[in-house]
Amino acid sequence: MASLISPLAIFPLNPNSAHNSSITENPLPNLRLSSKTHKLLSRHFLRSQGGSVLRRRASVSCRSLSLSPLESGTRKYEFSDGGTEVELRFHVASLGVESPSDIFVDAGDSSLLIRVKSSGTLRTLMQTDCLFERIKPAETIWYIDEDQLVINLKKHEEELNWPDIMESWESLRIAAPQLLKGTSIYIVGESTEINEEVAKVLAIGIGYTPLSTREVLEKCAGQPVDSWVSTEGAGPVAEAEALALQSLSSNHKSCGSHVRAVVATLGGHHGAATWHDKWRHLYAGFTVWLSKSEAADEAGAREEARRNMEEGSLAYTKADVVVKLEGWDENHTQKVAQGCLSALKRLVLSEKKLTGKKSLYVRLGCRGDWPNIEPPGWDPSTGLGSSSS
Repeated sequence: MASLISPLAIFPLNPNSAHNSSITENPLPNLRLSSKTHKLLSRHFLRSQGGSVLRRRASVSCRSLSLSPLESGTRKYEFSDGGTEVELRFHVASLGVESPSDIFVDAGDSSLLIRVKSSGTLRTLMQTDCLFERIKPAETIWYIDEDQLVINLKKHEEELNWPDIMESWESLRIAAPQLLKGTSIYIVGESTEINEEVAKVLAIGIGYTPLSTREVLEKCAGQPVDSWVSTEGAGPVAEAEALALQSLSSNHKSCGSHVRAVVATLGGHHGAATWHDKWRHLYAGFTVWLSKSEAADEAGAREEARRNMEEGSLAYTKADVVVKLEGWDENHTQKVAQGCLSALKRLVLSEKKLTGKKSLYVRLGCRGDWPNIEPPGWDPSTGLGSSSS
């Protein structure tokens, strides 16, 4: 059975390089077509036994999922984000934990292992190598507060709000608004069907509008895309999709960039994303390349993605991030969508001005000067500003 590379391989790229999904009416009013134009890295931590070390904050309680083998499905923890740090609370009195010597905490910059000694047996309360974002492991503090074990973790990115302790589909989709800031997402890749499935799940998950350029083009042209390609070739279809993307970016500009959408683009050579000269309007949003992989493991997939970028033989290499897939199984669609958000999160955190830069690019008319945006008045046809003409 086709499956994702496990764990999902995601490779964020340098940004300076380069609900129902059916559409009942044309969402791109400016578009008009005819049929002819158509493990733990650090073990340093501090201990304190005073309940006054940290103040209590409003907490949300959630299940510990598969993190705890102890009474799986019933063990709970409390999580809260205090701005500069996040806090975990476990009820440990029923386990017979009375002394700090019965507690073992190991923290890495993105990992956490919590164990307690109960009735002479060392048991795991939590183990994850996928914290929502990085922490400062050397500043980890834990202590006993009455019947609770309290773990305090200092955040590396203080301005990022953590919805939960772990990076998961749920935490990523909740955090999406603060990460994306209204910027749309374009899904590109070799398969139109995969692009559409992932775009739909991703859009519904984060509260965006799912759009399919295939559905738009078929509605405008009055015929299936495959028939269009058979009769007129790949070029006219790619050009028509480029016009659809232009209309969408124009809508973004006229609506103040508040049109939040996840757009599934055409796969194959008839898709605009495979043509180097048709990316002008794709740069208006974050582009995610769903790339099929021949690698046997995640390390190989990352190396494969890096090699793709260096070679630059495909127009897809212009994408902001790439998510590598080993085959395809629709049962894994949400996992792929999670991988897309994870990669985008890392991209945005590595380049904090990127969303603002995307917005500026849209406001100036998507002139094709990405990523080195020229001043207002720049003419894309001549490469000169208005004062130089």
